[in-house]
Amino acid sequence: MVTIGTPFSPTAKKVVLCGSGELGKEFTIELQRYGVEVIALDKYPNAPAMQVADRSYVLPMLDGKQLREIIEKEKPDYIVPEIEAIATATLVELEKEGYHVIPTAKAVSLTMNREGIRRLAAEELGIQTSNYRFAATEEEFKAAIQEIGIPCVVKPIMSSSGHGQSTIRKPEQIAQAWQEAQHGGRAGGGKVIVEGFVDFDYEITLLTVRHSLGTSFLEPVGHIQIDGDYRESWQPQAMAPAALQKAQEIAQKVTDALGGRGIFGVELFIKGDEVIFSEVSPRPHDTGMVTMISQDLSQFALHARAVLGLPIPNIAFHGPSASRAIVVEGNSTKVAFGNVDEALLEPNTQIRLFGKPEVSGHRRMAVVLARAESTDAARAKTLRATNKLTISL
Repeated sequence: MVTIGTPFSPTAKKVVLCGSGELGKEFTIELQRYGVEVIALDKYPNAPAMQVADRSYVLPMLDGKQLREIIEKEKPDYIVPEIEAIATATLVELEKEGYHVIPTAKAVSLTMNREGIRRLAAEELGIQTSNYRFAATEEEFKAAIQEIGIPCVVKPIMSSSGHGQSTIRKPEQIAQAWQEAQHGGRAGGGKVIVEGFVDFDYEITLLTVRHSLGTSFLEPVGHIQIDGDYRESWQPQAMAPAALQKAQEIAQKVTDALGGRGIFGVELFIKGDEVIFSEVSPRPHDTGMVTMISQDLSQFALHARAVLGLPIPNIAFHGPSASRAIVVEGNSTKVAFGNVDEALLEPNTQIRLFGKPEVSGHRRMAVVLARAESTDAARAKTLRATNKLTISL
């Protein structure tokens, strides 16, 4: 039996959210629909989830001492990581002491580090992946490229949204790729993964939710990434039945190994009926923002239910849908979006403005959502809406 109390009272059900971006904001809103008290953490003030949480703290997310102090003060029922770079060793310790980490401290530790999850999938579970090598020094890096061959992709073992990622297409790019990986990682310089190119027809995110009644799969999400960063997604991605079945089998195998409850974003390459594992995130996925318009229960609503131990008997899919990220370039603490009314004139169109306090360089600041008679029509609708928006810095 699940019991949920009253916020700000001794019976309150409390969640500490580690990371407060746009995904965390939507998750916080869903938790609060159940009367859950949410405490949001991030490295900068006024982060999106902080704007809707009950209270917040600013701290370096890799600082285990400060993280522990907050957890011991707040005594949450659940600790829910939303970002990759976090003091995972502290989470492991806290779990051993009786705190509930979502989905598990092991899952968070393995997936925050590309080496951990790749070795689990390829070496322990025997799942097909791209060819890969890890390198901790520039000499090892050059040797790895020699083994993998050019072209190849280089990523820090701890990063997200394409930070520090690059593609090497000719030998002259090797030195620059190493430097980018050292400066782009969420935990600073360090080990990188060198991956061979995968020949694929398309790539998907298979959102997989582990909950009190078992495991459920959402309709596959197709997506476009630029330099490893999400730009556009749509649902459903058309797939051959055999490929979809294999994708679900791989997702089940990986998420079962990680354990716990919650939603997982399993990234896969598809070539005909062949399915190749790429990565997995034990939390809502940026490409899954499309579910805010495609389903009755978005990925955030599903995550909230799963975390709280509530059942998910069904997921009603409304129809072909798409999302398009709004990436702002420049330097400003007063970004404003104009013509929002014009952008929302078409039926079945939505916009989410994340409320991020500043942009420095380029940053995802909003998303346009649309539903239509086909994914192509939905994607076209998001493009029309995006083109109507104006952005001032």
